[in-house]
Amino acid sequence: MLKQRIATAAALLALFLAADFYLSTVAWGLLLLGPVALAAWEWAALGRFSKAGRGAFLATVLASCLAFSYAAQEAIVHRAATVSLLAAFAFWCAIVPLWLHGSWRVSSQSVQAIVGWLVLVPSWYAAVVLHQDPGVLLGLLAVIWIADIAAFFAGRRFGRHKLAPRISPGKTWEGVVGALAAVLLYALVLQQVAFSDLTGARLGGFYLLVVGMTALGTLGDLFESSLKRQAGVKDSGTLLPGHGGVLDRIDALTAALPLAALWTLLDR
Repeated sequence: MLKQRIATAAALLALFLAADFYLSTVAWGLLLLGPVALAAWEWAALGRFSKAGRGAFLATVLASCLAFSYAAQEAIVHRAATVSLLAAFAFWCAIVPLWLHGSWRVSSQSVQAIVGWLVLVPSWYAAVVLHQDPGVLLGLLAVIWIADIAAFFAGRRFGRHKLAPRISPGKTWEGVVGALAAVLLYALVLQQVAFSDLTGARLGGFYLLVVGMTALGTLGDLFESSLKRQAGVKDSGTLLPGHGGVLDRIDALTAALPLAALWTLLDR
C-alpha cells in the first residue's frame, strides 16, 4: 500500500507542477474544476444525497466556482469571494472542533450541502488566488504535504498517544508533534529562500501561517474521517490507488488553503 501511495503521489505531483508553472491562472482555475466536481460528487455520496440532490449540489458548486472566477474583474464578486474565504476560515476554526468533539450527526441534506459548499468552493478560490504566484502556491502547499508525510512516519515510529481514537485510530499526538517540527524546519528554509524580505510582524505572521495551516490540515483530515465513519465507508472513493477518492487526497488542503489565501491577500 505504501508503494502504491508513493507512486500515485508522484504522478499527481508531476501533473501539479506542470499545471502550476505552465498554465495561466484562468486555465488553472478551469483545470481545478475537474477535481472539485469529483470531490463534490463524493461529498454527496457520503451524505447519501438523492440522485437529483447530487446533481443539484454538483451544479451549485461548479456554478459558484465559475462565478468567483470573475472576482478579479467585478468588485461585488470579489467581495463575495473574499467573504467566502473568511466564512470557511471561521467554519474550520470555530465549528469543526465543536463538531468533532460532539460527534455531531447531520441528517438534513440542506445543511450537508451548505457545509460541502463551504469546504469545496472557498478552497477552490483560494487555490486560484495563490496561483497568481505559482512559486508561492507550491511553497505553501508543500507545508501540508510535508506535515502529512512527517505525521505518518513520526506516528508510525513514535506513536503512543491517540489523537482522536473514535474518529481516526491511526493518528497520534506524536505524529502531530513530528508534523509541526518538520514544517517549522521547512518554514525556516522557505523563509530564507523565498520570503527573505519578511521582517518583524510580517515574519511572525508567516510562521503563524505555517503553524495554522498544519493545525487546520489536521482538522480537515479528522473532519473527513468523521464523515466517512458516519457513512460507514473507509474511503470517499476509489479513483486514486492507495489514496482512495479525491476528498481523501484534498481533505487537509480544503481546511488550510482559505487561511493561506487570506494571508496572501492581507500581505499584499
